[in-house]
Amino acid sequence: MAKHVAVLMGGWSNERPVSLMSGRECAAALRRADYQVTEVDVDRDIANTLTELKPDVAFNALHGPFGESGMVQGLLELLQLPYTHSGVLASALAMDKHQSKIMFRAAGIPVTDHLIVTRGDAAKSHVMAPPYVIKPVADGSSFGVFIVKGDSSHPPQEILREDWNSGDELMVERFIPGRELTCSVMGDVALGVTEIVTDLSFYNYEAKYAKGGSAHIIPAQISSKIYDKVQKMSLAAHAALGCRGVTRSDFRYNDLAGPDGELVCLEINTQPGMTQTSLVPEQAAHAGHSFEELVAWMVEDASCNR
Repeated sequence: MAKHVAVLMGGWSNERPVSLMSGRECAAALRRADYQVTEVDVDRDIANTLTELKPDVAFNALHGPFGESGMVQGLLELLQLPYTHSGVLASALAMDKHQSKIMFRAAGIPVTDHLIVTRGDAAKSHVMAPPYVIKPVADGSSFGVFIVKGDSSHPPQEILREDWNSGDELMVERFIPGRELTCSVMGDVALGVTEIVTDLSFYNYEAKYAKGGSAHIIPAQISSKIYDKVQKMSLAAHAALGCRGVTRSDFRYNDLAGPDGELVCLEINTQPGMTQTSLVPEQAAHAGHSFEELVAWMVEDASCNR
């Protein structure tokens, strides 16, 4: 009999719309690959839902806090339900940008200098000489990210909005000019390197998800030396946090900084977007894997104790 896969999607984070898109496309691809599929829009009764459903595997298509931070992974461990992507500890470390940078530094992976401050302190005055970037410590899809330019007289006051829901702790990190690069890891293999190009101010939510918001160039038009270095750093980041399944690491590359430029790892995504036009499926296709083959590989890789 075909495996019964529960595709977990939606949830209640800022990234709910993105998760629903990922989940629906993964569910459709799994059906085409002959799996029995149930789409589950995750709410706070998810434990009872899965207990009643009794699937063989949980395909985790959630994004953001709860679904990506180790919480749902811990729940799936308690239920002893095999699941995709990274386990509890790796997910928690990757979701916390401060903790993941500590691990990257320990593994010899270059990262930017940064500070952790409260929203109030970040809004009061420059806590770092501009240009710099302000971002939530634990959120995704570029929610709450601001680039403070070198000529800015004061920090962005938007971080004090009453409807802010990305936590009170913020990361302030040195801005790296140049190119946006990303590379996925599938198991223990680094896929191709993509350069992301956008006409917007930076690779923000609109650039990620709006039609025509960005262009993905694969393979990235960079030297073979830097291309290889991005792949090696992606594997190193994946290993440093103990990740499993599929991840995607993001980089900034300033090709004007010295002979080889400056390459830094910004973060690792343990639950990257999974629509057919998302970066991971594009990189998998570049390596010869169809979307159906990619999601089927993820299901067959699923386990507990990840």
